Amino acid sequence: MGGVVEPRGPAVPTHVVATAGHVDHGKSTLVHALTGMQPDRWAEERRRGLTIDLGFAWTDLAGHRLAFVDVPGHERFVPNMLAGVGPVPAVLFVVAADEGWMAQSDEHLAALDAFGVRHGLLAVTKCDRADPAPARAEALARIARTSIGPVPAVAVSGRTGAGLDELRAEVAALGARLPEPDRGADVRLWVDRAFTVRGAGTVVTGTLAAGTVAVGDELELGGNRVRVRGLQTLGAAADRVGAVARVAVNLRGVERDAVGRGDALHTPGAWRPTGEVDVRLRGTPPADLPTQLVLHLGSASVPVRVRPLGTDTARLTLRVALPLRAGDTGLLRDPGAHRIAAGVDVLDVAPPPLRRRGAAAARAAELADPAAAFLRHHGAVPAEELRVLGLAPRGALVDGWHVDEVWWAAVPARAVAAVTAWRAEHPLADGMPAEALRRRLDVPARLLAAALRPTGLSLSDGLVRAPGSRALPSEVDTAVRAVERRLADHPFHAPAAGDLAALGLGERELAAAARLGRLTVLPGGVVLPPDAAERAARIAAALPQPFPLSALRQALDTTRRVAVPLAEHLDARGHTERLADGTRRARI
Repeated sequence: MGGVVEPRGPAVPTHVVATAGHVDHGKSTLVHALTGMQPDRWAEERRRGLTIDLGFAWTDLAGHRLAFVDVPGHERFVPNMLAGVGPVPAVLFVVAADEGWMAQSDEHLAALDAFGVRHGLLAVTKCDRADPAPARAEALARIARTSIGPVPAVAVSGRTGAGLDELRAEVAALGARLPEPDRGADVRLWVDRAFTVRGAGTVVTGTLAAGTVAVGDELELGGNRVRVRGLQTLGAAADRVGAVARVAVNLRGVERDAVGRGDALHTPGAWRPTGEVDVRLRGTPPADLPTQLVLHLGSASVPVRVRPLGTDTARLTLRVALPLRAGDTGLLRDPGAHRIAAGVDVLDVAPPPLRRRGAAAARAAELADPAAAFLRHHGAVPAEELRVLGLAPRGALVDGWHVDEVWWAAVPARAVAAVTAWRAEHPLADGMPAEALRRRLDVPARLLAAALRPTGLSLSDGLVRAPGSRALPSEVDTAVRAVERRLADHPFHAPAAGDLAALGLGERELAAAARLGRLTVLPGGVVLPPDAAERAARIAAALPQPFPLSALRQALDTTRRVAVPLAEHLDARGHTERLADGTRRARI
């Protein structure tokens, strides 16, 4: 993928360290002294002697491979610096002994603090030009007040080589202090560079902070599936690369023009792009922030609208959706004022709408425990959904779903009340449709059966029934009993339609009685005993075979109105078989 490919060697732990500091304080020189590599990539950078874009170099120290992201120091190129600082866990902060703390030193440190970087090392350069003690003391004091905290410091000279051995030892110690990454995590590679290699196609680079990427993997980029065609890490070809690593990924399925800095290459389905997030701010209170700022997260830089919620919480509306999770860290920058406005900790990437008066304040209170609040708003959430959103598990776990325990405890009583009300409104129904009950309760379909377990309600054939609900209403039961008495002595003397109507038995009432096995209802409103088919089949079997319909009618002592649908019913149930000449033959 462009350049000489080193042979694959034994795997060594890799850590990524960003350099930071004011322009011309010697960051690139220091990286070159440590690695023997020139991190400035562009001819313009070499000509002007400053780092405009991100440069990369690496070396092996004490069994650790250290990859340096050499970020720009010039104020005009701070957005590029933020793209380099965002995805990495540690920093080598550089301050020149002869100039001391400067403007971009402040901005770089503010960015590191806003991103929540917790590991670092101070290098005081150009110690051959001035006493390093004053610059060292001021820098250490400033760094200690940030998320990085107290750090070791080394005075060095790129010209004379003084202090470089000590610096190498401290850099190796820094690598040993860094936490082990989760190489089994979902992949999200923030793209900081994209280009085309002749014969290979589109290549993107970035810092792989977690997870593992392998040749042949299918990943997602901008909503489209892409395939990993090839990999390089720190100049060497690889079949698979685990975090933490600087990696170049050759992609199949995307054109160079369709990808750029700030895009994310990630595990399909494991990240959800969002255009609205609730966050906790570190630094400036939300009420004192401008409404329009720029969010820097990973290598992305996106304009956002800020809506304060509480004293340290806000809702950000992003101009471009990003694949984010709760727990992500970024910063807000005010480009007009050339300052870091606040650090950002993402709390919820799927926040509820704020429609009512006082909703913002109520939401701020909820954000004390975003996962619990999310569960309260949704009632039940698949465990996988919480993972994708980056929220900690909360509530009880029921059949693979996390449920809000207060909401879940109330569901059984609500279910009984809903079925009771349904029964009152539909006394002849066999049961309440399960989907209707599910919607009434707002319970996921996969949890309905679990919700009904403590209720005594039964769920079968798509219907929910209460105990005893299969009984007919008293007035209908009385009418059916009258029909049953009439049919007891003459089972095939079906009541006339007028007689049924006089008893109050319409289609719904008769259907309910048939469903409960009290009657047999045939087409044309023919009503017979529940065992009419079995009785008629035995009589048909006793006739000379085959037999005409008239013989069956006479043997049943009934009318043609009854005999025709009954004979067809016997055919349908397999008791008889109709022959080509219209006669029938018993099959039992």
